[in-house]
Amino acid sequence: MGNFTAVVIDFETTGLSPNMGDRTIEVGAVLVDNNRIVDKFQSLMNPGMRISAFIEEYTGITNKMLASAAPVPEVMKNLARFIGRHHLVAHNASFDSKFLDAEFGRISLKRSNEFACSLLSARRIYQDAPNHKLETLVRYKNLKTDGTYHRALADAEMTAHLWLRMIADLKSHHGLQQIPFQLMQQLGKTPKKKVAEFLKRNCS
Repeated sequence: MGNFTAVVIDFETTGLSPNMGDRTIEVGAVLVDNNRIVDKFQSLMNPGMRISAFIEEYTGITNKMLASAAPVPEVMKNLARFIGRHHLVAHNASFDSKFLDAEFGRISLKRSNEFACSLLSARRIYQDAPNHKLETLVRYKNLKTDGTYHRALADAEMTAHLWLRMIADLKSHHGLQQIPFQLMQQLGKTPKKKVAEFLKRNCS
């Protein structure tokens, strides 16, 4: 019971805001079905502009790598097919959803999929964690990792493992049989002080 499918997605980008002209340079996405990763999608993409030395250093993605990558529109079309009609999850979804929507807009696509944010959920579920950065939570919960950070597929896979662990912890600690996607969305918007009450209400 409780079959749960979602695509967990992560973008590497040229900067922080598509409104300032920043573009996507890599996407990683994994399809989670019934508590495991069943499919993966990853691609570098050429944004048609040079990236800064800071971004090269931060991600390990170089201008040379991007020069031979497929153009952004081609990758986004393939990503749209991979996403299909699945719900979406990202660690700091406000960031990834902005870039997804901006790049989709450039090729006249519109997202109808709903996002949930693993960062917001983790802040409520793991209130004792030192902080809620992805790498901190991976260590805090001893999740599977190959030690690579700030590359899209590695981050998407770690976010998926985090997401599945949060669902498992909610089930075991609060006696929930199923964790609908909507419950995770609502949990992310619940004030921290009211989380216990919110979960108690949804246990019945």
